[in-house]
Amino acid sequence: MNAGTTLASLLRIDAAQEAAHIEAAIRDQVNSRLRRKGAVVGVSGGIDSSVVAALCVGALGKERVLGLFTPELDSCEDSLLYGELLARSVGIETVLEDISPILAAAGCYRRRDDAIRTLVPEYGADWKCKLVMPDAGSGAQYAVSSLVVQSPEGAQRKVRLTAQAYADIVAATNFKQRTRKMLEYYHADRLYYAVAGTPNRLEYDQGFFVKNGDGAADLKPIAHLYKTQVYQLAAYLQIPQEIQQRPSTTDTFSLPQSQEEFYFSLPLEKFDLCLFGRNHGMSAEAVGAAAGLSSQQVERVFGAIDAKRKATRYLHLQPLLVEPVREVDEP
Repeated sequence: MNAGTTLASLLRIDAAQEAAHIEAAIRDQVNSRLRRKGAVVGVSGGIDSSVVAALCVGALGKERVLGLFTPELDSCEDSLLYGELLARSVGIETVLEDISPILAAAGCYRRRDDAIRTLVPEYGADWKCKLVMPDAGSGAQYAVSSLVVQSPEGAQRKVRLTAQAYADIVAATNFKQRTRKMLEYYHADRLYYAVAGTPNRLEYDQGFFVKNGDGAADLKPIAHLYKTQVYQLAAYLQIPQEIQQRPSTTDTFSLPQSQEEFYFSLPLEKFDLCLFGRNHGMSAEAVGAAAGLSSQQVERVFGAIDAKRKATRYLHLQPLLVEPVREVDEP
């Protein structure tokens, strides 16, 4: 067995055993530790939220799981269709909340567009945009994000972002995740449910979430699983094939955008191998053989992993106190 096969095999799970393990944890966390009646899941039509919804159904029963759809002006129309497909598949009740009016009132779109116009003055409401990063295999010395804009006529331009424009655009679009979470907690409060988060290990480890947005939840059932392991669970749980085969997407910007080009700079199955290798002290050569990358490329990915962990550490922190106030007793 070669190095690549060996490393890839380490990411294989016993899906039936893992599903049973997670469902038992969800039951304990929701019923005993959180003392709630059920779970709210924000359903995006992607693989992660689909798996979490199915696991919550297995743990709590379909009558105790609410799926929440929160589309907005920039959402892909397919996202709602996939979300509805998932809801029918697992048999859960759903609620649709169009968050566009809330976002417009908060200035989400206006603030984003104002930031874009510092780089592309002619950018208007009928234009489209997305943020991208260089591919990890491109040899770029620094991972500097760029802005891609598309005119109403379909012509695209790629512009290097300034640090301030990047910060302003991200700050504005973060309204979306925070608004979605606000509504998830509204429904959780009215039903006396817990909010189930949907990050996988790559997102959780690398800080690919918004603080007090999609980073907020009462439980995160798949945060210990690598992305390829989530797909293994999806197959076992019989998530609809259309969802299993759907490319990953941020569904945040008006132009189609994958998670890889926005944040990870590498196909997720390759990033899985690199993160696993980093976590287990494997050499760049061994990881490269598994991922189809050169050792130099893997070293750059290792460096990016460490840098993101350092840069996003504050996202994982609880509010800081000057002195301890009260310890919460474990049940």
